[in-house]
Amino acid sequence: MCGIVAYVGQQEALPIVIKGLKRLEYRGYDSAGVALMDQRGLSVYKKKGKVSQLEEHLATFGRVESSIGIGHTRWATHGEPNDSNAHPHYSASGNIAIIHNGIIENYEVLKKDLISKGYSFDSETDTEVLVKFIEDIFVNNPVSLEEALRLALHQVVGAYAIVLMNKEEPNTLIAARKGSPLVIGVGEDEYFLASDATPIIEYTNKVVYLDDYEIAVIRNNRLQIKTIQNVETNPYINKLEMELEAIEKGGYEHFMLKEIYEQPKSIEDCLRGRLDAKAGRLVLGGLRDYMNKFQNAERIIITACGTSWHAGLVAEYLFEEFARVPVEVEYASEFRYRNPVIGEKDFVIAISQSGETADTLAAIELAKSKGATIFGVCNVVGSSIPRATHAGSYTHAGPEIGVASTKAFTAQISVLAMMALKLGYQRGTLPQSRYMELLSELEAIPSKVEKALQANDAIKYISGEYKDVSNALYLGRGYNFPVALEGALKLKEISYIHAEGYPAAEMKHGPIALIDEEMPVIFIATQDSSYDKVVSNIQEVKARKGKIIAVVTEGDTTVREMADHVIEIPRTHEAFNPLVSVIPLQLLSYHIAVMRGCNVDQPRNLAKSVTVE
Repeated sequence: MCGIVAYVGQQEALPIVIKGLKRLEYRGYDSAGVALMDQRGLSVYKKKGKVSQLEEHLATFGRVESSIGIGHTRWATHGEPNDSNAHPHYSASGNIAIIHNGIIENYEVLKKDLISKGYSFDSETDTEVLVKFIEDIFVNNPVSLEEALRLALHQVVGAYAIVLMNKEEPNTLIAARKGSPLVIGVGEDEYFLASDATPIIEYTNKVVYLDDYEIAVIRNNRLQIKTIQNVETNPYINKLEMELEAIEKGGYEHFMLKEIYEQPKSIEDCLRGRLDAKAGRLVLGGLRDYMNKFQNAERIIITACGTSWHAGLVAEYLFEEFARVPVEVEYASEFRYRNPVIGEKDFVIAISQSGETADTLAAIELAKSKGATIFGVCNVVGSSIPRATHAGSYTHAGPEIGVASTKAFTAQISVLAMMALKLGYQRGTLPQSRYMELLSELEAIPSKVEKALQANDAIKYISGEYKDVSNALYLGRGYNFPVALEGALKLKEISYIHAEGYPAAEMKHGPIALIDEEMPVIFIATQDSSYDKVVSNIQEVKARKGKIIAVVTEGDTTVREMADHVIEIPRTHEAFNPLVSVIPLQLLSYHIAVMRGCNVDQPRNLAKSVTVE
């Protein structure tokens, strides 16, 4: 979940590394640091807090010049956020510096052995143990540093993306990965390394995605990659399609607001080239070779975490309604630990924005070992999940920098909706006339999202009324139940207000006890098959003096008479309602968080890409 940046070449390394760290702060912002080969030798500069605080610290040293450098922005796992635990970490001699994303699970065993040899430690981190372990092998054996790293990694248990600098080789970077992402940018006589492509795209669109159990050595302007078994591989250079403008705020105050407003385009990009309603055409290239297994699956298992899990819940309704296939939606973090029953006729869909979610990757490996077919739905091209699955579809939502996911959610549902329609049509459970109608409805969603965004000013006013509450309840039924969960999650994530999402009918089974005149209850009350039941639930809350905020279908008068506030959205087919009804809830969370003075893009204790368990 931490962010890694490194550079070696002809340019000044520090500005490149610092800019890269700022672009990776969504991955962690507890502390930051850099290591450079400067006039003092191999020097480490690090500071608790954001990258801007590291910059202030660096300014006290005057001009720092180096053509090689490594940098790190941290999301704490081992050891609290402070200067000592910040990366980079020195080896015992001070000749080697390391940055690390991941967790070394057996670090205590390694540490105990090193202490018995006389080593001491300046931090509480597993990373300092790793670099001293590597150096111990290096100084006590006639091997190169990369060979010492390779030997060390044979004894390491856990996940890692690491980059090493060595004082004795001032133009060399050594990197390795397992379970945590690492990308190498290839420029003209220069190389860039990062946790993802966002720090690289400004300088080159040529990248190499390092695979698990690979070690990269950049020495004398040459890239060499070997496996941990010491087998050399030929690096495959990919071309990035990302544009620099996509990772800038573009005039918006926050990335989250920009990404909320990008949803008409991101959904359209997701559908483009796949869906043509007029021609009755729906093509998902990733399914082509696995359509037979998909069509004949006895069960669909969806595994994901967080917001992606909520998208999976929406997909459960879609697949069961359109394709009549039983669906189970699993938290990836629990799936691998409960000894699940998985067979060869199961079709597993793994959902992740980053494509690096550690729990989801572990669930994929478990399901693969049982013979299931695995299909990935993710956003980041070249990430680990697309490479670990049998097949998949990218969401094409573009970079999502805000930690609280918004456009990724709607893009995931868009892909899953297309999959459900395709499967239903192929299985014969969706007649052609209804299939054609649904294709048209889905194709119209971007324009309806655009219209839903026009309620922003009204939502901002409502936010001002409720910005100081301590609790909130979100209620929905059917397709809108997962939307209630997602709305509550967004409010929790970025405003730190306690919020819970429930099926509206479950309110009477406990949550109704919380309702009083101080409690805002947010209903998703669109005119669909559950509408009358939701209206009854609204009356129950009103009778207990709860404050009612209702997301309704435009033109609704029944709920308007009961609710304290209504937010209208365009009339939408029930199955695709979540793509539109979630928009007001995203905006409500955003405006409340801004009014409370919260850091919307980087909420406390959270990171964008959860690459550790």
